[in-house]
Amino acid sequence: MHDLIDRKIIAQNSFLLFVNDGSSDTTWDLIEAACANDPLCRGIKLARNVGHQNALLAGLHHVKDQCDAAISIDADLQDDINVIEEMVRKYEEGCEIVYGVRSERKTDTFFKRFTAQSFYKFTRFMGVKLIYNHADYRLMGKRALQELAKYDERNLFLRGLTSLIGFKSDCVYYARKERMAGESKYPLKKMISFAFDGITSFSVKPITFVLFLGLFIVVCSCFAFIYILASYFFGWTIPGWSSIMLSIWFLGGVQLLSIGLIGEYIGKIYVEVKRRPRYAIEKLVGEHDDANIS
Repeated sequence: MHDLIDRKIIAQNSFLLFVNDGSSDTTWDLIEAACANDPLCRGIKLARNVGHQNALLAGLHHVKDQCDAAISIDADLQDDINVIEEMVRKYEEGCEIVYGVRSERKTDTFFKRFTAQSFYKFTRFMGVKLIYNHADYRLMGKRALQELAKYDERNLFLRGLTSLIGFKSDCVYYARKERMAGESKYPLKKMISFAFDGITSFSVKPITFVLFLGLFIVVCSCFAFIYILASYFFGWTIPGWSSIMLSIWFLGGVQLLSIGLIGEYIGKIYVEVKRRPRYAIEKLVGEHDDANIS
């Protein structure tokens, strides 16, 4: 960051803001030490763990009135900071949002690549507009940050929200690096939950598919009814127990699936209407009154 300031790529009073999402290790101590030793560093300590998306939003909300543009990046050091200069250049050319897009995923396992590609294809099929291979590494200008603050929903999926905001946008491409230390906090269960939240927060197509599945079963039932009547009048032998049990299990499964899916949407409505705060800030360090660009 000092290099970017020295080359006048970013302003003299730019700063780094670290968000500590209720970690139980020494992360906050390291942030406090960094802020004490470097005037460019600041820190936010959240009162408890609120999840990656809410923690990221807390940081963006905190700087939206202090900056012309802000760049969000994960702390695992896998995203290439060398493309920040290109992000700033595109911002100066008029882009309000600049997405950091992975040009390759060689550092990921085959399973991670497969599930990620499946996620993007499935969300696109469901009508959710996402930037392919983009996570949360992006530049957002002041206008985009102000618009993002208007979205007050609790079921947060920032990759989808930034696409909804609009404004002129562009992408920069980079090769994702190996993780420097530690392990990913996104196991398979959490990734599935994240993907499900993203789809159900921006699309009602899953309910539409349940509707069409119900119509399909009704049509099949009509044909089955005709077949049973014909079998009765012509004296054909009608298969008994196996077909009945198969039908009962199938229809029971479809009904439970449908109820569960609708219940998920109702649950999201329940969370939204309570309007509980998404995060609480316990402590701030390194705040300076003269900084207005990040």
